[in-house]
Amino acid sequence: MAAALAATLPAPQSAPAPSAPTYEAIPASMAKVIDIEAEIPITSVQLDAIVVSKIIKHAREAPGSSAHGLLLGLDLDGTFEVSNSFPLPHHANDEDDKSAKGLARYQGSMLRSLKEVQADDSVIGFYQGMTLGSFFNQTLVDTQAIHQEKLRHGGVVIVHDISQTTRGNASFRAFRLTKAFLDAYKRNNFSTSSLIDHRLTFSRILEEMPLKIRTNALVSSFLGALTEGSPSPATETNPALASSSAAIPPSYSRLNLGTANTPRNLELITEALDNYKTEEGNLAYLQRQIAREKARADTYVAKRKEENASRVAAGLPPLPEEDVSRLFKIPPEPSRLESMLLLGRIDAYGKSLEETASTGLVKMYASKTNGGN
Repeated sequence: MAAALAATLPAPQSAPAPSAPTYEAIPASMAKVIDIEAEIPITSVQLDAIVVSKIIKHAREAPGSSAHGLLLGLDLDGTFEVSNSFPLPHHANDEDDKSAKGLARYQGSMLRSLKEVQADDSVIGFYQGMTLGSFFNQTLVDTQAIHQEKLRHGGVVIVHDISQTTRGNASFRAFRLTKAFLDAYKRNNFSTSSLIDHRLTFSRILEEMPLKIRTNALVSSFLGALTEGSPSPATETNPALASSSAAIPPSYSRLNLGTANTPRNLELITEALDNYKTEEGNLAYLQRQIAREKARADTYVAKRKEENASRVAAGLPPLPEEDVSRLFKIPPEPSRLESMLLLGRIDAYGKSLEETASTGLVKMYASKTNGGN
């Protein structure tokens, strides 16, 4: 998906020359709000209600956690205003060249169609559906890195928690890659020394941005109409039943402890811990290999120095120095990016479990108190 996004995103454009502007003059009242030179830093994200409904609908219909798509809008006075979005097709194998080209053609055709109907066609980021905090993965990092390199102000990623929506809580969070992580990513260097120099940990991979949802009167009235029950045929024929039907029907949702996702959450934490342990074992094995090769190289250099010293003492010319890197294949230090992502995933799973368990615990104590009375 990252390769297909890179093919369709526009290349960074330089600011227009002041001597020959290609745009109309901006009113003085809007000059401080419209940021043509991209000098105002982005501090928050605003989602329109229609975007929220589209993302929730796509996440509900998509298989598993494969819901992802592009966000459209503009940056205005330090805020990403997301006014529209459209889903991207899901392919079982994102590495397939044909699927990547098909995805690129689909994105291009959608953006052209939106431009023809004079709708927002400026890409400002993408959204990703996930379950129980599983958004710490390589695909999200690669895609966001491409956006922050090519898009104006770097773009943003909106993470939607599907498991929270099933419990009636619409969970949306906005993230961007930190400058320290992006610098290490561009250098493709996640060695121990690089992590120390950039002060990188799993908690400094992404930075969260404040997010708010904007609604309008039309959407509010639509949601209000959905909450109102339609009159039954019995009440239409017999108005006397209307008063009795107007009473609030009984609801047993409060009795639900909300711990249905707890077993799955524990399974994901255990799986992430096993993957982290395996990754650490692989890193330890590679570190031992590097240490063995370096020890062999150091032994060879020390032996050559002793031999040259004895030859000089005997009046013989010293042996020429050889390139140790050609004689000993010392492996490069392995990347620790996957370990950091796994730690971030474990932390996200733990926070999700904390929220679920705390709510269920409060309800259990409340039910126990009411039962005692």
